[in-house]
Amino acid sequence: MKIIFAGTPDFAASHLAALLTQGQHSVVAVYTQPDRPAGRGKKLKPGPVKQLAEQHGLPVIQPLSLKNPEDQQQLKAFDADLMVVVAYGLILPQVVLDMPRLGCINVHASLLPRWRGAAPIHRALEAGDARTGVTIMQMEAGLDTGPMLLKAECAIDRDDSGGSLHDKLANIGCEALLKALDALADNSLSGAVQDDALSNYAPKISKEEARLDWSRSATALDLKIRAFNPFPVAFTTLGDARLRVWAAELEISHAHQAAAGTLLKCDSRGIWVACGEGALVLTEIQLPGKKRLPVQAVLNSQAQLFAAGVQLGLSGSASGAS
Repeated sequence: MKIIFAGTPDFAASHLAALLTQGQHSVVAVYTQPDRPAGRGKKLKPGPVKQLAEQHGLPVIQPLSLKNPEDQQQLKAFDADLMVVVAYGLILPQVVLDMPRLGCINVHASLLPRWRGAAPIHRALEAGDARTGVTIMQMEAGLDTGPMLLKAECAIDRDDSGGSLHDKLANIGCEALLKALDALADNSLSGAVQDDALSNYAPKISKEEARLDWSRSATALDLKIRAFNPFPVAFTTLGDARLRVWAAELEISHAHQAAAGTLLKCDSRGIWVACGEGALVLTEIQLPGKKRLPVQAVLNSQAQLFAAGVQLGLSGSASGAS
């Protein structure tokens, strides 16, 4: 089959790499979002999909949207059998969905219809789901509402973070995509209708959403910390400074009478923080302008900042380097 690939971040690049190494189908063009400013100099930086496509000498197209008739005609001229969409980030109008002979399919990082939207990996972890997976879906105008062609499942382990789960889903997603392509090529794949009543919306993550509310249970905060590692990274405030929390351990049964956010003690495990229910032991943190470090390394030089009774999250501001 002649395939147009559309995607932008690392998750998408993994799937493009799988397509390019399998050899059975031909990628005739790659669509990806425009280069974005990055780094301190705010220079335009190509995304992972563009970098990979250019390494393989593939045509790269970066429209601001696909609503422009000229851009649509350019896409149509590739005469593709199928368009594979993975974390592209742009809405495909119906006219584009209808262009390829076999339409457009999407690799979605959720067991649909469980999490529809931009951040299914974060939301599955944050919600405490025991399992997740990837769904290969025939695209239609609705948000992740199309017929489900193929699913691949995996467990969400106790030590999974957003980063490790991302990598796990990228691996099983690549396998599922290649399997689906073979089935589509020989017309042996049919779609299953989603049950809308079982769906949840997975909105894009905002940086402010990563602020830890210590009045919540230790379980809920542990899930948030794991879900938001490595992006956007959970944080709290220590005085007026932003304290990033990369990792923590859960202490559900730890009884205390302290106000939420109070530092209970520091020991060989880490910094103990009172939550609305139970406690969290912070094990990896990042002070403003510093690198992320194991808590013990921070305590060796800055133990005075974390005396018992200090309360986190009191200030509304959170200055300091991100």
